[in-house]
Amino acid sequence: MKQKLKTLGYAGISIFLFFSLIRFPDQALEAAIRGLNMWWEVVFPSLLPFFITAELLLAFGVVKFLGVLFEPIMRPLFNIPGAGSFGWIMGMASGYPTGAKIAARLREEKQVTQIEAERLVSFTNNSSPLFIFGAISAGFFYNIKLGLLLAVCHYGANTIVGIIMRFHGRKQEKHITKKKRTSFSLKKAFQEMHRNRLKNTRPFGEVLGDAVLHSIQTLVMVGGFIILFSVLIKLLFLMDITPFIAGFIEPVLPVLELPKELGLPFISGLFEITVGSNLISQVTTDSLLQKAMLISFILGFNGLSIQAQVASILAKTDIRFHPYFFARLLHGTFAVILTLILYKPLYLDRIVIHSNEIPAATVQENTIWMDIYYMLQTVGPAITMISLATAIFIIIYHRKKA
Repeated sequence: MKQKLKTLGYAGISIFLFFSLIRFPDQALEAAIRGLNMWWEVVFPSLLPFFITAELLLAFGVVKFLGVLFEPIMRPLFNIPGAGSFGWIMGMASGYPTGAKIAARLREEKQVTQIEAERLVSFTNNSSPLFIFGAISAGFFYNIKLGLLLAVCHYGANTIVGIIMRFHGRKQEKHITKKKRTSFSLKKAFQEMHRNRLKNTRPFGEVLGDAVLHSIQTLVMVGGFIILFSVLIKLLFLMDITPFIAGFIEPVLPVLELPKELGLPFISGLFEITVGSNLISQVTTDSLLQKAMLISFILGFNGLSIQAQVASILAKTDIRFHPYFFARLLHGTFAVILTLILYKPLYLDRIVIHSNEIPAATVQENTIWMDIYYMLQTVGPAITMISLATAIFIIIYHRKKA
């Protein structure tokens, strides 16, 4: 019976999407182009270097090196092997879904157990500094000082989630022999790295080609989800479904001292972060804190678009999705709490300089994140096209070789 209901559900969603596309073809095309532009201007060129680097570091044993080196820190703090430090660092630097990608690769190479991989996924899917400072703070709010508040709350809340999720699966691990605590050893770390590199007999050219190909394949999948959810959000709005859902949220917002006008942008943000953040920035509120709280939550929640990307990556492994989803709810909640606590010291106190008044408007400043963001919008499409052409060339070369 359960499987039959699933079949009906999947069929119903597909039919709804099909008829919605027929009903609103122009608006769907416009939304698809907007999602495509977002992907090939910023997402693809910004994530590709990190994905390729991650593949190379895994292939050449550097992750093994980091694993031995950071074991004394990661094990007591997050109850995961030291190799998880690589996913944590890369996740913060490059943004989602890098953490899921690395966790899946570590699981495939058996450097982490299923439970450890689930713990790792739960706190390594962060938003990138480029998105927080470049897209949200500079692009939507024209206020780079807001970026520090959002970043500290986002990464701080995710670290708290990681510490809490260390207790995930403790009962299932009872039968597993506990690993001995290891001390810091640079020599042992190098030996592990060297041993891992010797196991990889592929020539450098093949390793590099595989790294590029695997990274581009993942990013093409990510692009598909971005375009799909961009269209889906537009269709749900046109069919009055998101306004209908927002109608249930709006009466609750005044209780939390939030204006009703934030209901629809918040619902949109639960589907896709970029769309929701942009809509939230356009609403007039009494205080910027109200907007910052909602954006902190949807950044931590990741949005259903990101969650679908993560689910697709995890589907190839035995890593379960529900611990990650639970962690997203925790992340959003803790991010809101930190925003309330840190709003004054990290934002208000920083903008009240040489003035007794708090500026209601925003302040534009030139930062490295803004420069990178605007540069990607210019050269990003060229990088994406060259990379896709490279992937096609590698595929053709592999087939001829086979």
